Amino acid sequence: MDFDALKAALIPVAREAGAKIMEVYEKPAEAEFKGDGSPVTEADAAAEAIILPALHAAAPSVTVISEENAASHALAAPETFFLVDPLDGTKEFLKRDGKGSFTVNIALIDKGRPVFGIVYAPALDRMFVGVVGQQAEESSGGVSRPIRVRDVPYSGPVAVASASHRDAETDAWLNDHGIDQTTSIGSSLKFCLVAAGEADVYPRFGPTMEWDTGAGHAVLAAAGGRVTNPDNSEFTFGKPDYRNGAFIAWGQLNPT
Repeated sequence: MDFDALKAALIPVAREAGAKIMEVYEKPAEAEFKGDGSPVTEADAAAEAIILPALHAAAPSVTVISEENAASHALAAPETFFLVDPLDGTKEFLKRDGKGSFTVNIALIDKGRPVFGIVYAPALDRMFVGVVGQQAEESSGGVSRPIRVRDVPYSGPVAVASASHRDAETDAWLNDHGIDQTTSIGSSLKFCLVAAGEADVYPRFGPTMEWDTGAGHAVLAAAGGRVTNPDNSEFTFGKPDYRNGAFIAWGQLNPT
């Protein structure tokens, strides 16, 4: 895969999808609910309608598994596939709280591992792109810079946790690891804060799907981080129903 060509093709697509999401964001909040109880909005469908044709044009032979394309969820995971969440953090999107913690997620998975990811937070104008084995970068305000996980500060590690799905297992894990500094934010931005050196670890025990995590995982891995199962084994993709178990996204903090 030509990752430079993929970046050139898909970064503008993520921005276009983000612009469409922001058009909807300016309207009164409205949502419907899917069979699993999760919300879906006009913005989800509008963003997906931009992303899917662009992926087909950029890589016509690669299967796309997308949150809002329910038929794709029944497909067995091929060796290489795209994962798309056109609007990750729909609950944060609906809050209209000014925090802007919702994203466009596009990931490429190969042999069970994320190799490329784009996470775009349109309300914050933060674009994260990662090519695993090469580099992760953030673009904001027309300026692009490489990003890297940080050394754990002397003041102690900072964990980032879900804004809408914080649970007792997360609190227990943080307590067991002696981590008392946390910041809360929604969507795949949690991976990106660790990747950009703004936090050190992201533990997640609540339910997620692979399209929620693929792009952020790729950005973090490209920035020198890693994602593991709680037992420190490798966290992989292409699982049944594309459903994740618990995981820990690490910066430089060592697992204990």
